[in-house]
Amino acid sequence: MSGTITKIDELTLSGTKDGKITISTIEQPYGPKSESVASIGIALQASATEPDWKVHIPKANIDAVIAALQEAKKSL
Repeated sequence: MSGTITKIDELTLSGTKDGKITISTIEQPYGPKSESVASIGIALQASATEPDWKVHIPKANIDAVIAALQEAKKSL
């Protein structure tokens, strides 16, 4: 992956001893002229150098993903 990574926030991952959720933006994640994305990474241990899971969300999809997560939260 290439591009500039800008850290937005880091949250404690509930249910783990020291897991973290990181929210970042990545400019040109897949090379020149690729669309910037929001990146959500989940690490089960804070000392991890790379997240165990991550997802990249294009700007055009962020609002729909937020709405879907709010619906998911209602059913939990």
